[in-house]
Amino acid sequence: MITNKLKAGDEIRVIAPARSLGIIDESTRNIANKCLEKMGLKVTFSKNCEEIDEFSSSSIQSRVDDLHEAFLDDNVKGILTVIGGFNSNQLLDYIDYDIIKNNPKIICGYSDITILSNTIYKMTDLVTYSGPHYSTFGMEKGIEYTMDYFKKCLMSEEEFELIPSKNWSDDMWFLDQDNRKFYENKGYITINKGSAKGKIVGGNLCTLNLLQGTKYMPDLKDKIVFIEDTSSSFPEEFDRDLQSLIHQPDFDKVKGIVIGRFQLGSQMTTEKLMKIIKTKKELNNIPVIAGVDFGHTTPHITFPIGGEVEILANDDCNKIIITKH
Repeated sequence: MITNKLKAGDEIRVIAPARSLGIIDESTRNIANKCLEKMGLKVTFSKNCEEIDEFSSSSIQSRVDDLHEAFLDDNVKGILTVIGGFNSNQLLDYIDYDIIKNNPKIICGYSDITILSNTIYKMTDLVTYSGPHYSTFGMEKGIEYTMDYFKKCLMSEEEFELIPSKNWSDDMWFLDQDNRKFYENKGYITINKGSAKGKIVGGNLCTLNLLQGTKYMPDLKDKIVFIEDTSSSFPEEFDRDLQSLIHQPDFDKVKGIVIGRFQLGSQMTTEKLMKIIKTKKELNNIPVIAGVDFGHTTPHITFPIGGEVEILANDDCNKIIITKH
């Protein structure tokens, strides 16, 4: 189920299902508000999003209430999460999924929000979106690519191809907006050749894996799995997290894998990633593309969880086309 796209004049609600809006400084908020307003969107905030506890989050009840209220409010056409964190999975048993199913609308975020996007898709069949947080739009430099793909995915119904960004960054931009370090993007990496079509599931790998063994884990049959991880995930940890996903029911029916760009702190290299993938016999016959613009570096694409994608992986040509979103 794909809900209505955003259009100029629409209200988007900012909620904090993981960490609180209270950790975001006023300068970043002001920049984010102006950026979203530039796209024609009206920004409102949930009543509890400023609540903050010793975990930089808030109570389960406050977070669930804000999620429900955002879906129930007819004026709200889309929902943005403040930022990621560690505890979105606390909410899963408390969410009324009928509210979401009966009031479908866009919800977008990444990192810990992988829990919500994949669970909502599994429990309601609503296509959700992995993409920038509200806080992401507080970036002054290098935000244009992120904005472009946000609009392609959430403000248009046309299919679109993912074209590698020209430059990327892995700095703590929110600490110093003026002194940023950007690297030339050398494009996507073909690890396994091939082509495939399927529906997308995934996001942050170690977060997605928290759903394993629960009723909230999406079916992997006929899926293209998009995965990425943070700087705290070293090659050995990414390897075992990927292996854990491979052990899930129906993984043998996965049609392809798309891997987001690794942070510098992860110490992942192309050579190490190649070895991790090539030594897994379960991946031998499916296309695998890496170095795509999603994850914990910037800029970000926005992609649909439950939407459809076509991928082509060759030595001289990689294509990723989001066909239904």
